[in-house]
Amino acid sequence: MSHPPHPPHPEPESPRDLVGIGIGPCNLSLAALAAPLAELDAVFYEQRPGFDWHPGLLIDGATLQVPFLADLVTLADPTSPWSFLNWLRTRERLFPFYFAEHFHIQRAEYDAYCRWVAGQLPGLRFRHHADAVRWNPERDVFEVDFTRLDADGHAEALGRTRTRNIVVGIGSAPHVPEPLRPLAAAPGVPVLHAADYLAHRETLLTAGHVTVVGSGQSGAEVFLDLLRHRPAGREHLHWIGRTAAFAPMEYSKLGLEHFTPDHTRYFHALAEPVRDRLVAAQWQLHKGVDTGTLAAIHDELYRRTLDGGWPDAVLTPGVQVRTAGRLGTGQVELHLEHLDQGSRTRLATDAVVLATGYRMRPLDGLLAGLDPHLRRDSAGRPLIDDEFRLVLDPAVSGRVHVQNAELHTHGVGAPDLGLAAWRSATILNSLTGKEQYPLPARTAFTTFGLHPQRRSPGDGATGPARTATGASPGPAY
Repeated sequence: MSHPPHPPHPEPESPRDLVGIGIGPCNLSLAALAAPLAELDAVFYEQRPGFDWHPGLLIDGATLQVPFLADLVTLADPTSPWSFLNWLRTRERLFPFYFAEHFHIQRAEYDAYCRWVAGQLPGLRFRHHADAVRWNPERDVFEVDFTRLDADGHAEALGRTRTRNIVVGIGSAPHVPEPLRPLAAAPGVPVLHAADYLAHRETLLTAGHVTVVGSGQSGAEVFLDLLRHRPAGREHLHWIGRTAAFAPMEYSKLGLEHFTPDHTRYFHALAEPVRDRLVAAQWQLHKGVDTGTLAAIHDELYRRTLDGGWPDAVLTPGVQVRTAGRLGTGQVELHLEHLDQGSRTRLATDAVVLATGYRMRPLDGLLAGLDPHLRRDSAGRPLIDDEFRLVLDPAVSGRVHVQNAELHTHGVGAPDLGLAAWRSATILNSLTGKEQYPLPARTAFTTFGLHPQRRSPGDGATGPARTATGASPGPAY
């Protein structure tokens, strides 16, 4: 998609109230909720030419794993003009959506909705790469250096803006395991991350044999799409992953309460070693596979047995890729190990799709200028408070908030779209010192901990929940 050039915007004389770095769903949510606040001068920088959301994985039929109410604004402000339902209204699609009865919308539809919001909001500066952030103690402001890019992504001009506060939402990047990085970087046999799947789909459909590595949702969707479009009896597919099973995502109603503000507050109040243990243990809350996708895979495999025989598709969990290399110029050889059996084998394949997830983009490079002021935990990670602020030296009066960079301090809800609007509202309430968006005191039926961390209505702080008499409630046995 081509994007028209963006004219340069003059920087104001006085410092801005807020500069956002990155325009993914999280900061787009913040920009949408900030737009009605006339007293807030906010601008957001993004190096890409326009908004797009995982374009390589907008596979036909793939849906969000959260309901449509988890749009950019609704769970903080259902009356916002930037809601998904209002987007449908502007497209005269409300009645078709009503009759379709889709609680979970397609990813491509969510992407189109976000692009509509991004096209309407002021203050979004695409083709602007944020280079560095520093604190200027003489002026009591942050300075943000940026590079304005031309239509080809090349540097066009340098700029600097001053701001009292910053919110960083630079998101995550595709993760390629170390043994496969040289192959993924080299030309020839396609070894690619699932993030680029659609760009290479036609090549993959015609490859002699394809291996999908990764047992999460993306791996399942890629495997299903390949399976559906390769000839019966000649599928020539392998699907492998490190997990002990192609496990379903936890999607029970009480299980989903781990993605509420109540659980986020509970998690944040835990000791660092406990938080680290829980993040690893709760993988099935956000790294499993939607049961509908697993059922569709089984249905497609079963359909291919109707004429007798079995499809040429191998699905093996509990497998890791130890090393990999080229076989001549036409194939890749994967050296595999089964984690339970301890057995090893080699697999020759013509193409590899790495559905190996994403890793948070490190903040250290962008925020190197703030490193002397930044407080860290025992593992060297930034400390982040309950209002999503980096903990800085008290001499720094400005605030740096983060979005989707707080998994280690706030738990599995950090990357979840369902908490984006609530987190954005929390940040805006904190920045302005007002309850611009009233937030609920309780959000889950589950009581997390004996002394739950709950927000009191009208109070921006968190603390133990109180009863009407002022006493902390005890456990009910």
